[in-house]
Amino acid sequence: MSKDPLIEQYEQERMKKAGEIPEFNIGDTIRVHTRIIEEGGKERLQMFAGTVIARKGSGISETVALHRVAYGEGMERIVYLHSPLIAKIELLKKGEVRRSKLYYLRGTSGKAAKVKGRVVSEKQSHEEAEVEVTA
Repeated sequence: MSKDPLIEQYEQERMKKAGEIPEFNIGDTIRVHTRIIEEGGKERLQMFAGTVIARKGSGISETVALHRVAYGEGMERIVYLHSPLIAKIELLKKGEVRRSKLYYLRGTSGKAAKVKGRVVSEKQSHEEAEVEVTA
């Protein structure tokens, strides 16, 4: 069952463009810059860096669950990718995992909470750079 054309048009207008959201997968570490509106109309950016443990939904309602351990406590944050409050998303590190949901990271700490990094060869990174330049 498809959506109403008016709803589809509304969603397309409010979705972020392809270049605004970097390509990332489960296990990658990203930094999300969120606009915080304080009293008096002041606005500031707050950053949250964490490992992507889940990605759900599609279109304008796509969400990402981020997990990090800070001061010995595990923290999670769920972010709507196409929210107007999200200023920028940066990819910090690629991770190599074999699962689509990393909920097992919730109870871990220290070395057990780390995700193995993905090794990218120079040839691959050079080809990716060429694609970005030509696009």
